[in-house]
Order: sequence, then structure tokens, then C-alpha cells
Amino acid sequence: MRQDNWEHFEHDADIGLRAIAATREGLFEVMGQALTAIITEPATVRPVETVSVSCEAPDDALLLVDWLNALIFEMATRRMLFGSWHVELSGQKLQGQVKGEVVDRLRHQPVVEVKGATYTALSVEQDSEGFWRGQCVVDV
Repeated sequence: MRQDNWEHFEHDADIGLRAIAATREGLFEVMGQALTAIITEPATVRPVETVSVSCEAPDDALLLVDWLNALIFEMATRRMLFGSWHVELSGQKLQGQVKGEVVDRLRHQPVVEVKGATYTALSVEQDSEGFWRGQCVVDV
């Protein structure tokens, strides 16, 4: 599965997420979309309920893992999927608002359950053209 600004890549029994965005905030938002796309088509998720997510980490790569794991936690405990992501960053603090709905197995047809984001193949960097690139492998 590939979109214009993110893709999934195979990694042993797990799945990798890779994305590019014009801003650091945008990278985190796109990685959230790529995470949902492992489970279902993000466009099928209606923005019924808003959930706040906050994280803090010493660097961008660890912040990405914390962000993805926070999304995974919220999806699991609320039995929700997210289809809209908004991230604000201040240094290494992330404040996010995600919108979604409770899983509807018939409509969403979830493919897998994501267990957690890992440190495998983890990176976040700004390239020479100013774009933000990130990747992370998630355990499924």
C-alpha cells in the first residue's frame, strides 16, 4: 500500500512505516495516517470523537515512537480507529488531537492489530531540501 507521502515496507514479520512531509508536525500526522492504514482504509473512519494525546521525549525519533504508541494505546483501550490527526510541537513536546470512531467491523474490515511501535529502523531527519522524513517498524 502506498500513498503520495507515506508507504508501508516489509520487515520480517512486522510492518514498516515510512513518510515524508514539509513540516515536522506534518510528518507526525502522516505517520499517524500510515499507522491507521495498516488496519483499515483511513478514509473510511469518520471524525465522530476527538481524543487528545500528549507526549514528550528527548529527540524526534523517540518522540515518534511515543506518538505512535500513544495512538496504539488509545485505539486499543477505546476500541477506536482514527482518520484525522493534528499535531503541535514545542521543542520535544507533542500535543495532538485525533478524531475517529469506534471500530465497525463490517465497515472498517480491520486487517491486523498493531501491538506497538519499535525502535527498529527508527529515524526522523530533515533532508537537504527541508523535507522531514521518518520511519519506524511496528509489531503486528
